[in-house]
Amino acid sequence: MKPILKLLFEGNSLNPAQMAQVLNLSEAEVNRQLDALKAEGVLLGLRPVLNLAEEDSGVVRAVIEVRITPERGGGFNRLAERISKFDEVESCYLMSGGYDLLVFVNGASLQKVAAFVSEKLSTIEGVLSTATHFMLRSYKEHGFLLGGKAEENERLKVAP
Repeated sequence: MKPILKLLFEGNSLNPAQMAQVLNLSEAEVNRQLDALKAEGVLLGLRPVLNLAEEDSGVVRAVIEVRITPERGGGFNRLAERISKFDEVESCYLMSGGYDLLVFVNGASLQKVAAFVSEKLSTIEGVLSTATHFMLRSYKEHGFLLGGKAEENERLKVAP
């Protein structure tokens, strides 16, 4: 793995100047490498981690388990790509286990998310079933604890 990619994974909150210091490179070289990674399609974007509980965003988030029928010659790919193109879909993953796709969806209200599932998602040929779970609260996003601040020396209790 390239050092700059490793740094992005481990120190994802660093800006290019800080990355340049850690990697012992010039800031211009770090920016050049980041641009090259974007051009190669490896780095798709940098985005902040948001604590939406602190922001009255009015966004409803849901996780949808989707069972689909694989297609001859394409498997799950064509349906997964089709589902991923909807504006409401934030992320879409092929899974193993009791369902095939795990789809993260954003909507303006519970009704908008429900309408997406009932009118768009479940009506696609090849979709066998869906199970929708609405996110009520986030406790951790992308490695960041949200909400209450834990003390630095606070340790998790160990049960005997």
